[in-house]
Amino acid sequence: MARSTARRVVRLKSTAGTGVTYVTRKNRLNDPDRLALRKYDPVAGQHVLFREER
Repeated sequence: MARSTARRVVRLKSTAGTGVTYVTRKNRLNDPDRLALRKYDPVAGQHVLFREER
């Protein structure tokens, strides 16, 4: 079964400047704005804001 084109793969990059990234999926029809999540940055050793990069 093929994957839907509505759910795109996005990369989340740390705002701490460490270069750490996460990969996730989001529905671009329901959430057209850029995604921002607080996730753990292992280089910084704390939870920081990760923003979607395009």
